[in-house]
Amino acid sequence: MAIRRRFGQHFLTNPAILGRIADALEIRPGDRVIEIGPGKGALTEILLARGARLAVIEIDRDLCTALRSRFSTVDLHQADALSLDWPAIAGTDDYLVVGNIPYNITSPLLEKALAHVPLPRLVVFMVQKEVADRVTAQPGTKAYGALTVGIAAQAEAERLFTVPPGAFHPAPQVHSAVLLLKPRPDPLLLPHEVMEFRRFLAGLFGLRRKQIRRALREMTGRSPEQVVGLLELLGLDPMERAEVLSPSVLVALFRGVVDWGQWRG
Repeated sequence: MAIRRRFGQHFLTNPAILGRIADALEIRPGDRVIEIGPGKGALTEILLARGARLAVIEIDRDLCTALRSRFSTVDLHQADALSLDWPAIAGTDDYLVVGNIPYNITSPLLEKALAHVPLPRLVVFMVQKEVADRVTAQPGTKAYGALTVGIAAQAEAERLFTVPPGAFHPAPQVHSAVLLLKPRPDPLLLPHEVMEFRRFLAGLFGLRRKQIRRALREMTGRSPEQVVGLLELLGLDPMERAEVLSPSVLVALFRGVVDWGQWRG
């Protein structure tokens, strides 16, 4: 079967790594699992053997034909995973998500995994190593940014292990990593705040080298006095930069800005 590079396909073939991914899901017999990008079905086979009730989302028509003939019990969806309602496919409030996801749409898929209500019990994704570093970065580091904070507000993130290019066919030009997301029992955001908070972070970290007093003035059009007043109310140094602020502080800052009304951009 020809590999369609427009889909960013790199098939994971190492049995030991596939087993470790399945281990990370902590599947119980009968669990509902959504697999994103099953490809030729290497992980699919392992998940079924561990008792998963499996729904798979695959965009490639030819791969879907092969998967359908190989796995008659799988709920197969030929579609772009970004366009589907994952909880509706799961059909239950308690579901798991796993996938070796295309690296060209990694960030949107990570965000989508935490955009639904209800959230999955666990998410395990194979991603580019640099993305895993960003997701798990600490405040004050170069990798810390909007993606880090957006995920941390809703889930605990852990980079489980790295994967060399040789574990795939064809081999990608980058190292990969398996990323575990576990939704927080006490999320920092309410469901209706999630998308607006992400837009706020994109604006703020787009100005990451500027002091937060200057960044907020540019984003909101508010006066210097109003901006400094808000920062002082929150106990923040106006000369700090967004990249050193924790997710909980950034959520508090976001809510303060929202109380002013919509910001520009």
